[in-house]
Amino acid sequence: MTPSLTALLCLGTLPKPTIWAEPGSVIPWGSPVTIWCQGTLGAREFRLDKEGSSAPWDRQPPLEPRDKGKFSIPHMTQPYAGRYHCYYLSPTVWSERSDPLELVVTGVHNKPTLSALPSPVVTSGGNVTLRCGSWQGLDGFILTKEGEHKSSWTLDAQRRPYGQTQALHPVGPVTPSHRWTFRCHGFNRDKPQVWSAPSDPLELLVPGVSGKPSLLTPQGPVVASGQSLTLQCRSDVGYDRFALSQEGGQALPQRPGRQPQAGLSQADFPLGPVTSTHGGRYRCYGGHSLSSAWSAPSDPLDVLVAGWFPDTPSLSVQPGPVVASGENVTLLCQSGSRTDTFLLSKEEAARPPLRLRSKYRGRHFQAEFSMSPVTSAHSGTYRCYSSLSSNPYLLSHASAPLELVVSASHPQGYTVENLIRMGVAGLVLLGLGILLFQAPHGHGGTQDAARS
Repeated sequence: MTPSLTALLCLGTLPKPTIWAEPGSVIPWGSPVTIWCQGTLGAREFRLDKEGSSAPWDRQPPLEPRDKGKFSIPHMTQPYAGRYHCYYLSPTVWSERSDPLELVVTGVHNKPTLSALPSPVVTSGGNVTLRCGSWQGLDGFILTKEGEHKSSWTLDAQRRPYGQTQALHPVGPVTPSHRWTFRCHGFNRDKPQVWSAPSDPLELLVPGVSGKPSLLTPQGPVVASGQSLTLQCRSDVGYDRFALSQEGGQALPQRPGRQPQAGLSQADFPLGPVTSTHGGRYRCYGGHSLSSAWSAPSDPLDVLVAGWFPDTPSLSVQPGPVVASGENVTLLCQSGSRTDTFLLSKEEAARPPLRLRSKYRGRHFQAEFSMSPVTSAHSGTYRCYSSLSSNPYLLSHASAPLELVVSASHPQGYTVENLIRMGVAGLVLLGLGILLFQAPHGHGGTQDAARS
C-alpha cells in the first residue's frame, strides 16, 4: 500500500457510525440500558468513548452481520451519565467518531413540582405559564411535552426565598386538537446529565361544549376536619375518564370512568382525610381516552370544612321546635366570638347551606334565618356554623343539632272558618230548640179550650 493511501485511510475516510440507546437515553436510576453503535459491514471492532474518561471507555467485537456493536450497562447509576461517541475498525482503518449520545440518569434528586398559572384549566386558544419548582436549590429544569407532539425546553432556574428555585415557561395558544401533557426534571449545572426524578404529570384541560356532568358528594357539602370525603362526577354521556378541578388549585386528578348502570358513567374522587386545603369550589369534566376533547364543566360544588375555628355557636328557634304548617319560624344563630358570617345547614339536604352576614346585638354576634310560611319540607335537623369572609370555605365547630318538626295543619273540622260555621249553626239550632221547647206551652191552652 502506498504511503499516500495509508495516510488517507488513517484520517478516517469511513463513514461515521450511528449511536443510540435502548430503551432510551433518559434512564431511571438502577435500570438497564444498552448502547448500540452501527457502522458498515465487515467491521472488526467497535469502541465507545465517554467524554472526560480515558479512551476507549469500552470495546466490543461486532455482532453478525458484523456491522453493529453492543455495549450493556446492567444498572444505570450516576457515573454512567455523560456524553458518548463510538467508532469502528474496518478492517485496518478507524472510522470517524459518531455524533454524541447524551446518556441521562434520573432519580438522583427529589422530584420537582409542576404547576400551571393561573390554572391548568385553559380556554381554547388561551395561554398559560408552566412553573417548575424545587426546594433542593437546583440550577435548571428540563420541561418536556409528552405524547404525539413531543418537545423539550431547558430552563434556567431563578432563586426564591428560603432556598427554593423555580423556572417559568409560557405555553400557548392551547387548543383541544391534541393532549397537552407535561413533566419536568431538575438538575445542577456542574452535572447536567444527572437529573431529578420526574415531576408528576400535568395535563392542561381545555373545556368543550359537550354535555356537562354533575358533581356531588354523598356526605353533604359540610364535612368535619379529618373526615373522609369522596366527590362523585356523573354523566348520562358514556365518558371513560373524568377530571376534577379545584378553583385556585393546581392539581387536576383524573379517574377512569365506570358504568354503575346502563346509560350512565361515573368516577369517584376520594379526598380524605379532610384538611383545610380541601375547602373550596370544585368542578368536574368528562372526556374520552382516545380524544383530547373534554366536556363543559359541571356546575360548581362548594366543599366546606368544619372545625377549623374554636368557636361553637348556639342555635335556637322561635316560636318553638314544633310548629304547624303555614306558621312563620325563625332560627337564631348566635356566638360570643367575633365573626362576620353564619351558615345554616340542614342534614341530608342537597342544597348548600344558607349564609347571612352577622349582626352585633346584646354582646353577641347573631343572624336570624327566617322561614315563612313553613311546610313539612322544612322538618329536619339543623346546625349552624360561623365563618370569616377571608376564607369562606373554613367553618367553626357545629352548633348542637336542633330538630324542627312541622306538623300538618289543623284537621278540617277545627279550622277557624269551620269553627265559625259551627258556631253559627249552633246558634241556629239553639234558637230552634228554644222555640220547640216553648211551643207546647204556648198552644196548649187553645187546644184544651177547643176540646172543652
